[in-house]
This record gives sequence, C-alpha cells and structure tokens, in this order.
Amino acid sequence: MKVYHFSKQTGKKITKFDSDFVMSRITKTDKNTHIGWMYLEENGVIGYHQAVIPQLLLIVSGEGVVKGEEDTYINVKSGDAVYWEKDEWHETRTENGLTAIVIESEELDLSALKNK
Repeated sequence: MKVYHFSKQTGKKITKFDSDFVMSRITKTDKNTHIGWMYLEENGVIGYHQAVIPQLLLIVSGEGVVKGEEDTYINVKSGDAVYWEKDEWHETRTENGLTAIVIESEELDLSALKNK
C-alpha cells in the first residue's frame, strides 16, 4: 500500500487560455479503466478484501483509516490517494463519513505522484 497527498505544491500551475488553477496528474492508462464514486456514511466500511486489479482510492472529502496486509491503520483525509496493487488485501473505514473516487485498471501509471 502506498499513500499519496495532493496539494497546490504537488501540481502544476496552469495559466493557458487566461486560466488560473493548479492541476495534479493522477494517472495515465492505455487499458480499460473503471472509475467509480463511493460514499461511506458514518461508521462506513469497505471490508477487508483482495484487490482484483490495481486500485487507486482518491479521498474527495471526509477522513478515515486504511490498512493493507501489514495490519496497521493509516489516517487518510481529503486530498489523499491510496494505491493497492493487484492481489493486495486492504480495508477502508470511517467514523464520520467520507467520499472517494476509485480508479481500477490493469495499468495505472502513478509516476507523477509522490508518497505522503
């Protein structure tokens, strides 16, 4: 399991076309990709299971904890991304609720991301 954090400092300033924002690249893939939206309510859980394919969980709002096979929980919050490799066991829990996007693909290029 790897945990990443997105912020203004990890992105690239975009000014083209009179724009003014920061863009952080998440992933690039040439293979089929599934992108889903997840909402975990108070005391929500994505139970301990094995990743069928590589997964990237992007925390959009809220906070919670994640664990991989090492059985240690790590705090995550809005702006964090968690990556699990294929066949890696993992779990996500929240006390107060969280919203996330999950990206699943046989090929996730995370070279633009930096570990938390």
